[in-house]
Parts: sequence; C-alpha cells; structure tokens
Amino acid sequence: MSAVIHRIKVVNEISELVPILRAVDTPVKLKLLQRLSENWLTEEDVGGEFSKEGTKALQFFEKMKLVDTRWVAREGRRTPDKSYHSYYSTININTTAPLTEISEILAIASMPDKAYAKFEAQIYEAAGDAGRFFSDIAEELGMSGTRLKGLVKRSDKLEYRGHRIERLHDSPPV
Repeated sequence: MSAVIHRIKVVNEISELVPILRAVDTPVKLKLLQRLSENWLTEEDVGGEFSKEGTKALQFFEKMKLVDTRWVAREGRRTPDKSYHSYYSTININTTAPLTEISEILAIASMPDKAYAKFEAQIYEAAGDAGRFFSDIAEELGMSGTRLKGLVKRSDKLEYRGHRIERLHDSPPV
C-alpha cells in the first residue's frame, strides 16, 4: 500500500502563473492533468489515450515540473518505462503585483500560439547556443522583466535557469 502525498505548489511570483494557466488551456491538457492526478501513466499510455497532443502536453508538464516520475517494470519488457503522475494536489497563489504586470501575464498566457511563436523565436535567437543573461535579453528586446519571464515560462524550447535564459532543444522554434 502506497501513501498518498499531498504537495502544494506555492506561486510567489506572478510569472509562475503562466505555466499553471497553460497547463489547462486545451481540453486535452485538462483531461490529461486530471488523469495524471488519478493514476500513474507512461508516455505510451498517454499517446494511446491522448495521441500526439497528449504526448506533447506531457513533455510540457515535465518541463514545468508539474509531474512526478518513476520507473515501472512491465511484464514482457526488458527495460522499465518512465511513468508520470501529477506532482501537486493543491496550488497556493500568494503574490501581489501591479495591475499592469498581472494584465501582461494573463495576456501572455492567453496569447494565440501563432502570435506567441514570434516572441519565442526572438527570444530563442537572442539566447543563442550558450544562453545569455536574462537582463541582457530583456534590454536587447525592449521587454520588461515580467514580460520576458512570462514568455519564457510558456515556452517548451526555452528555460529560465538562475539568471540566464537557455535553449532546451537544438532545433529552432517553428
């Protein structure tokens, strides 16, 4: 018998709302997140039930650290499969921000994919192969820190690490 662990995601910075809002912005993501809160699922399980869109959502959840992982042995297989389960059972939003920043974050979270892709491509290019300091990219692109953080938090090709923005994949955004 395994014990149920209740973890709380604490949101202290306004840009952290972007991945939370994006985690449920499509019916597939919402249903997948619900299923992951009920059961451990492998990528194969997710692909079978939710197709390619579900697999992509799972990768997004993993990047955003919204899922826990473990290896499971399946009968008839030589190697174990990585399985996923939702990491948090509760979200505590504890932040204060100017209305302009909240508006900006909500606009980024709800921005159409095509419009977002243009910003993502600019940031991806500015980050370069080795990554760059956050403030340098914000200055170069003429963006507020909140806007840049929100855009990076939405991306599945970029990551905010320490004070740097780095690329996650070798292939450029489409």
